[in-house]
Amino acid sequence: MLTPIIVAVFVLGYLCITLEDGLKVNKAAIALLMAVACWVLYTFGAADYITQFHLADFKASGESISAFVSSHILREHLGEVAETLFFLIGAMTVVEIIDTNGGFNFVRDALDTRSKRSLMWKMAFMTFFLSAVLDNLTTTIVMIMVLRKLVHDHNDRIIYASLIVIAANSGGAFSPIGDVTTIMLWIKGCLTTQGVIKEIFIPSLVSMVVPAAILQFSLKGELSSPSGETAEATTGHQFTKIERNSIFCLGVGGLLFVPIFHSLTHLPPFMGILLVLGSLWALTEVFYRRRKHRDSTMKQRVTSILRKIDMTTILFFLGILLAVATLQETGVLTAFGKWLNEVSHANHFLVTGFIGVASAVVDNVPLVAGCMGMYDIASVGDFARDGIFWQLLAYCAGVGGSMLIIGSAAGVVAMGLEKIPFGWYMKRITWIAASGYLAGILVYYVERVILQM
Repeated sequence: MLTPIIVAVFVLGYLCITLEDGLKVNKAAIALLMAVACWVLYTFGAADYITQFHLADFKASGESISAFVSSHILREHLGEVAETLFFLIGAMTVVEIIDTNGGFNFVRDALDTRSKRSLMWKMAFMTFFLSAVLDNLTTTIVMIMVLRKLVHDHNDRIIYASLIVIAANSGGAFSPIGDVTTIMLWIKGCLTTQGVIKEIFIPSLVSMVVPAAILQFSLKGELSSPSGETAEATTGHQFTKIERNSIFCLGVGGLLFVPIFHSLTHLPPFMGILLVLGSLWALTEVFYRRRKHRDSTMKQRVTSILRKIDMTTILFFLGILLAVATLQETGVLTAFGKWLNEVSHANHFLVTGFIGVASAVVDNVPLVAGCMGMYDIASVGDFARDGIFWQLLAYCAGVGGSMLIIGSAAGVVAMGLEKIPFGWYMKRITWIAASGYLAGILVYYVERVILQM
């Protein structure tokens, strides 16, 4: 089998991504090359992999090996990746529409303070709780848009943005709709809404508070006043206050409605996002048609706003997820999980703790999917619904991604929006995020093992 070579290509690709600043090659280009190379190698050994993992489906299809790989295996993974990408594009566009039309001005006003540390704590808690209601990806986009209106020094802003990533991932971990991994566990029945909130809320809160307490020493003094150009950009919207509020209510209300839409229709979440985007697009077009001087609102039309979407981030995400899919198809992730369980002697804190660390490097979705495939839901014990293993898995997979800027969707988006260097984040933020991550695990250990809550 070609598995060692595929793993080597993946590791080499990730190494090149981490050395992006030195290589002077965009990470999206590297991710795309890595994905294609992994899948080309997979096709060379497809006969062995299909026999091992897809034999029944392959025989039932009656297709050749190459046709089965293209029409079934690759297309299935592409569909899963496309759901994430369409959700990302839709959420980014909705938030950009609201922001361009001044919809987040009141959030900016609520957070407005001259103290850098005061702003940090306000933003951390708002991000934490908003992430549980929306999701960590959308929340990160919203808060960074607001951050741009309040902090104009880029060196300070990337510190705030890093804390936003940590707070968003921590807030998403204790909510069944806050992170894609908790959604997976919730839908399968590993967790209940009451169970995950009751047991994971305090550890998640600690995993945000500890990094915030450390990062506050990096921010001293007061914020600088905005320049004339920036002030004009944040207040010079051509829509009326009622129109701006309507756009905000429809946009944010629509984002809140996406989980409800998913539960009612059982359609993928990206369909709900497309519904919100289409509705918001239509509303802004109506407002645009009512303008006497249409040229003044041209920049507020969705056709113009779409040009602001960072396609580099989208393509980077595409490459990473497709490359990880090859590791899943070759059985590497599942084998790794089994090995981890053996060497740890079934110590759930060690297993899930290591999975959390691994999720900072490898996407947490296939890691959690691999764990869900390895273990069945038991009637009693640690693997029962709301058992220790599933609760820890939700926490570790959600919070662990904060340790690297590319370890979560929130981090990838923040990296693209604020141009956060990978090396800077690893040097300045990784150890801080790891401190919060370990503190949360310790709190959960006290809850379940010592206090037996």
